[in-house]
Amino acid sequence: MTRGGASSPDGRNGLYIVLEGQDGTGKTTQVELLAGYLREHGHDVITLREPGGGLAATEIMRELLKNKEYDLDPVTITLIFAANRRELWAKTIEPALKLGKTVISDRNWWSTLAYEHYGFGVPAEVVTQIHEQSLPERYLKPDLGLIFTLDDAERQRRLSSRDGKQTQDTFESQKDDFQSRVNAGYIEIAARYGVPTIDASGTIEEIQAAIIRVLDDAAG
Repeated sequence: MTRGGASSPDGRNGLYIVLEGQDGTGKTTQVELLAGYLREHGHDVITLREPGGGLAATEIMRELLKNKEYDLDPVTITLIFAANRRELWAKTIEPALKLGKTVISDRNWWSTLAYEHYGFGVPAEVVTQIHEQSLPERYLKPDLGLIFTLDDAERQRRLSSRDGKQTQDTFESQKDDFQSRVNAGYIEIAARYGVPTIDASGTIEEIQAAIIRVLDDAAG
């Protein structure tokens, strides 16, 4: 999978790779490092982050999530994210895959399952059905997914050490018990969907090496 042209394990065009986990686990850094590694091995790579789909869509999502005056219902948030993902798939991910590109995404629908279901209590079947009805199986089941795990104390330490004071969004402003439920939820998601986990407690270089090992194992 990591060398030569980009093709999925079942012969479909392109490769769709997802790195998942809570804020503070370092997945955004690893998206860029993985992109560089794959480019060195002949892949035409694009990276993206959810929510996404263009400047306007991203700004709208940020406004909805950061402005607490909206006080959105968790099912409403689920629907908004699913709509954004549909647009991102149709306008960006699917066209890139058809051209044989490798798409590396920072998050996918597992984020909503973790936060809305495990965090806020939206029934799992509601989150799943909304996404199954609006997105294809190729999106729901990436060619390779990785979930970054990190204990709550270390994750909070990393977030508090970030430069600048960023406005907390709907999820980051929740209490510690919410974050613990999300953390546990990600572990259950990994088990349920057979997604490899990456221990995010190591150095950047150690985590990158672990990701490459998973890639090589997937390539057989």
